[in-house]
Amino acid sequence: MSYRSVFRPDLFAGRNIIVTGGGSGIGRCTAHELASLGAQVILIGRKDDKLKKVQAEIHEDGGKAIWFTCDIREEDSVKATVAEIFKAVGQVHGLVNNAGGQFPSPLAFISQKGWETVVRTNLTGGFLMAREVFMQGMNRTGGSIVNIVADMWGGMPGMGHSGAARAGMVNFTQTAAFEWGCAGVRVNAVAPGWIASSGMDTYPESFKSTIKTLRAAVPLKRMGEEAEVSGAIVFLLSDAAAFISGDTLRIDGAASQGNIAIFPLPDHNNSKPFDGFHRAVTPDLFKDK
Repeated sequence: MSYRSVFRPDLFAGRNIIVTGGGSGIGRCTAHELASLGAQVILIGRKDDKLKKVQAEIHEDGGKAIWFTCDIREEDSVKATVAEIFKAVGQVHGLVNNAGGQFPSPLAFISQKGWETVVRTNLTGGFLMAREVFMQGMNRTGGSIVNIVADMWGGMPGMGHSGAARAGMVNFTQTAAFEWGCAGVRVNAVAPGWIASSGMDTYPESFKSTIKTLRAAVPLKRMGEEAEVSGAIVFLLSDAAAFISGDTLRIDGAASQGNIAIFPLPDHNNSKPFDGFHRAVTPDLFKDK
C-alpha cells in the first residue's frame, strides 16, 4: 500500500521540506504524505531511533528522507542543525513546525519550570526554527512555513501553558507573514482540534478517560485523523496556496465554534473521516481491549 493523498503525485518533486517532530504522530503522517508527493523530507526530532524508523518506512514506500537530531529549544543547536541541512540539500522549500508537547494540569499547579518548558517547546522552538530557515536561505529563495498550533480560542483550561504558547505562535505566524512576505516567504498555521494521534497515549491514565469523552463536544461527533491535518498542511505548503499567508486554519470539526451548554449536539454517525495514511496507528486508548 501507499499513501492515499488527494494531491497529485509529483506536487513537490524536487523540493526539500523540513518536518520537526517527524518521528511520530502528525509529523510522521505529514512526512509520509510529502514524501509520497515527491518531496525529500528532512526529519527533525530529539530521538534518533524514531527518526530512523520513519526514514525506513518512507524509503520502503519509495520516498526520500533524511534526518537530524536537534533540540529545537536550544538556539545553538537549531543554528547548527539548519546549517547542516542547507549544506546537505542546498535549498529548503518548506518548513513544517510540528514539534511540540505539553502535560495536563490546572494553572495553579504549574511550576515556573513546567510553564517555561512548554512555552520553549511550543513557541520558542518554532520561532528559532523559522528564523534560522529564513535567515540561512529562504530570505533569498522564498518558501513556505506552516506552524502547528492548537484550538485555544476559548482558553485552554487544563493546559494553560500550551494555550498561551499556541496563541503566541498564531501571532508570530501573522507577524512573520507580514515581515517576510517581501522575500516571497509565506507563513501560515493549522490548529488541530482533537486528533486521534499516538501522542494521546503519553498522557496519564486519569486524563485518558477524559479524552474518550471529547467526541461528544464535536459537532461532527468524532475525533479527527492525522491525515486530515496533514492534508491541510500539504495544501498550505503547495503552490495552490500562493496568495495565502498569515492565516490559521482550524481543523477541529467545528468544536471551537459554539457552546454545548447553550446548543446541545445531537448524536449521529454522519461524518466519515479521511483515511489517507496507510501506516496510521490507532492510539491504544481507542483500541478495543
